Amino acid sequence: VQLEESGGGLVQPGGSLKLSCTASGSLVRVNAMEWHRSVPGKPRELVAQVNSDGSTTSTDSAKGRFTISRDNAKNTMSLQMNSLKPEDTGIYYCSALVFVSEYVERRYWGQGTQVTVSS
Repeated sequence: VQLEESGGGLVQPGGSLKLSCTASGSLVRVNAMEWHRSVPGKPRELVAQVNSDGSTTSTDSAKGRFTISRDNAKNTMSLQMNSLKPEDTGIYYCSALVFVSEYVERRYWGQGTQVTVSS
């Protein structure tokens, strides 16, 4: 199973970016899909999560600015990030809990995509 991310880049404060992640390979179904952020010197942080039923959770700093969504038919997930702040800078990793057989669930990670918010 592979997770491929896209959409990172450099944006000015107040700008927007949309991150996407697609799961592919030998899988039965994708359960929870998540975006995590890594910043040097800090533990990797869960930013937002979307479950297979469409329910979502996110950090307080993301609420009202970031919107996570998914397309179960395409095994894709997106994170629309608006009103970006310099503190949103980091490497964003897609992660997913994937059923690779009827009873076996594993976590997979993407390679990460850099988001830099700076003027």
